[in-house]
Amino acid sequence: MSQKIMTEIHGISPEELKESILTDVKKELVNLVEKLNLFNKPQEEFLTRKEAAKLLKISLVTITDWNKKGILNPYRLGNLIRYKKSELEEAMVQINQEQ
Repeated sequence: MSQKIMTEIHGISPEELKESILTDVKKELVNLVEKLNLFNKPQEEFLTRKEAAKLLKISLVTITDWNKKGILNPYRLGNLIRYKKSELEEAMVQINQEQ
């Protein structure tokens, strides 16, 4: 046999209850949309040393030199070295602004 559960609410009008529920639902929808937008952000593109050298039109020796001088910011995963494409593009803009 099924049991019926009944909840009684005292001290609040039906309209106040409705507004309270709508406010909470709106907050949850906003949170859900924000979470979904995090997943829809474009992924950062990582480039190999060769790809970075080709993009910057420099040699691999220059890439190594710029790493040591701190001009470029390489990322390492195990023995793999990668560069963020956006950071390479920012570095080119900074060089142009210095002149």
